[in-house]
Amino acid sequence: MGDLSRRDFIKVAGAAAVTLGVAAACKPGPGRSGNETEVSEGMPLRTNPNSGDKVSILGYGCMRWPMVTDESGKEVIDQAKVDEMVDYAISHGVNYFDSAPVYLQGQSEAATGKALSRYPRSSYYIATKMSNHRMFEPTYEEGVAMFKRSLGYYNTDYVDYYLMHNLGGRAAFNTRFVENGLLDFLLEQRRLGHIRNLGFSFHGQRDGFDEMMALHDTYHWDFVQIQMNYVDWYTGDAEYLYNELDSRGIPVIIMEPLLGGRLSDVPKVVAEKFKEREPEASIASWAFRFCGSKPRVLTALSGMTYMEHLQDNLKTFLQFKPLTDEEMDFLKEAAGLISKYPLVACTNCQYCMPCPYGINIPGIFKHYNGCVNDGIIAQSAEQKDFRKLRRAYLTSYDKAIESIRQADHCISCNQCVPRCPQSIRIPQELRRIDNYVESLKQETF
Repeated sequence: MGDLSRRDFIKVAGAAAVTLGVAAACKPGPGRSGNETEVSEGMPLRTNPNSGDKVSILGYGCMRWPMVTDESGKEVIDQAKVDEMVDYAISHGVNYFDSAPVYLQGQSEAATGKALSRYPRSSYYIATKMSNHRMFEPTYEEGVAMFKRSLGYYNTDYVDYYLMHNLGGRAAFNTRFVENGLLDFLLEQRRLGHIRNLGFSFHGQRDGFDEMMALHDTYHWDFVQIQMNYVDWYTGDAEYLYNELDSRGIPVIIMEPLLGGRLSDVPKVVAEKFKEREPEASIASWAFRFCGSKPRVLTALSGMTYMEHLQDNLKTFLQFKPLTDEEMDFLKEAAGLISKYPLVACTNCQYCMPCPYGINIPGIFKHYNGCVNDGIIAQSAEQKDFRKLRRAYLTSYDKAIESIRQADHCISCNQCVPRCPQSIRIPQELRRIDNYVESLKQETF
């Protein structure tokens, strides 16, 4: 396949660029300018003001590729399905693909690279990371080797968007990148063109973010990836983080627009409110419209495991409608309702895995959150349908999580805690769920 320009390739793929004005609801505020937006047959493309890159607002997060079990019993990525989904995404205008060396037990970059390498290199953007946050002592040699392996997996000599992975503030930044010389290496790679845009993904508190922003004049962050969704916007720090980046003209990459799927499977009472307003729209579409309505957002990543996820998200963006002020107010109300439910703030990122004692941490949290959302929570023996709810939770728990991997096997070793980007006190949450399970079994309320 010849080396076509990006615009020529998109035309071949069936998404010719048609420049359109953005709806008034998507205009930046006074004194600020967002990323210029185009639409290619429905897929909005945001122009990175620093590089001129035209990036699809929907980005593909490659942390949740479909898995299969091979002949030896090992879980491996289903390459055929990855190829199929990449083909479908590209043919509908998606051109940004985000992975990392640690995703899917180290398999994601290779699988993503195989799928993308069938297309002209100029037709897509690669985002990957220096994931040295799990190393006991992050060394220069290991970091350089990680960068070079990434180039090899993608069969390329440059990365479009390279991230220092999972930063929470200046202390970790200094330890992982400054003191060992890796930052100098990355800055040199940017100067040489092997890194086109250098930034970081942020997983921390507001003060740590301020520390990283204070370094912008020194290092010039080309972009920053933050967790942003309407719940974090209205009940957390997302609005603050976004505005700090917007005020500096730094393009924003969004991770966890669905909070690990929690905003596509909201509590029943909230789901009913969404369906009253838009019966034909998926609940997830509201979360993506929220992200797409913010002009500084370059792309919003979605970890689409199945074709139906991809198709639904494409439907949202190919027919994209920025949220009105009234719809924003509605999401603020929904965020308040969602935050009142006793959910575990797990996004199923798998960073806590593998557990040395075999506990299925994200699986336990996913099951519990699902039961809360569905109203399958027994609260007292006097509760209506108590025995039915009790049986439903215990039965579904045993079906979802095999007994040897359930919460009662946690010994509070705390190895998982520093790995969690959501700062969840994992052993305490596992203990809370185990106590609840035990109270169901013993009927002690």
